[in-house]
Amino acid sequence: MWSLQFRMWMLLTILFAIIYAVVVVIGRVFLQVGDFTFYLIISLVMMFIQYMIGPNIVEWSMGVRYVKREEYPHLFQMVESMAMKAQIPMPRIGVASVSLPNAFAFGRSLKDGRVCVTQGILKLLNDEELKSVLGHELSHLKNRDVLTITLLSVIPMVMYRIAWQFLFYGRRRDERGANTAAIGLAAFLFYFITNILVLYASRIREYFADKGSILLGNKPATLATSLYKLVYGSARMDKESLKQVEGFKAFFVNDPSCALNEIKELSQLDLDKSGTISASELEFLRTKKVNLGFGDRLMELLSTHPNMLKRIKQLSSYRP
Repeated sequence: MWSLQFRMWMLLTILFAIIYAVVVVIGRVFLQVGDFTFYLIISLVMMFIQYMIGPNIVEWSMGVRYVKREEYPHLFQMVESMAMKAQIPMPRIGVASVSLPNAFAFGRSLKDGRVCVTQGILKLLNDEELKSVLGHELSHLKNRDVLTITLLSVIPMVMYRIAWQFLFYGRRRDERGANTAAIGLAAFLFYFITNILVLYASRIREYFADKGSILLGNKPATLATSLYKLVYGSARMDKESLKQVEGFKAFFVNDPSCALNEIKELSQLDLDKSGTISASELEFLRTKKVNLGFGDRLMELLSTHPNMLKRIKQLSSYRP
């Protein structure tokens, strides 16, 4: 766990160091940072708007309906008991009218936390498996990582604005065309790098949330089984259903776009073909080395979620 925390703090340091270095270079070379300041302000305003109206967009797009205790008493009981254990305010509970089996958490702050499940996941998982997934989502709220990712995501946006400004407009208004082009190209390179780093941060937060679910009393094998079933459920969905949630997969427990590839890997863990991953099967994975091919590593690099085999391998190292 400390290793994950160290990597997250290092990542935050690197990302903000990059943006600071770019600001300093532009200021020293041109001594006129009005245009950059304008785009920086625009990016920060866009981030603030995203922060304020983001929950409403998620609710509308996913068809979220907030439910009452009498409608889903077991769901409320699970969330309430784990929220108390996590020492966070009781979040609002919603059900999304989406057939894709999954769950997600969002909100502007701990007091504004919302945990939602889709209709698909309610039909797929049993109570213990659902509880482990809810523990994962509550850990996202406890860790405040939704806000962290929102703050980090503005950095690639700023890099993109700088690159666009200096590549397409800088040379027209500045005699030092070579300097503006160089800064534009460097900013575009940093845009790509920072975007990759933000995706890496997103993957780290999934490991944090998995660990958080175990700390809330859920068994590693139960969460592993839940992930296995969610991958299987996503793999069975038609392409049209997956397209409908494409813009929100970063919120989900797993990346539905990778399900077809992941189900082939995970089926090898289900040694008894029971449709679940038992404690003994998880222990067997713990003793094995996970080797990913180039295609799998590239897919993970560009994904918001860790490779599922690696993720379950990490779960095998935890003790309930």
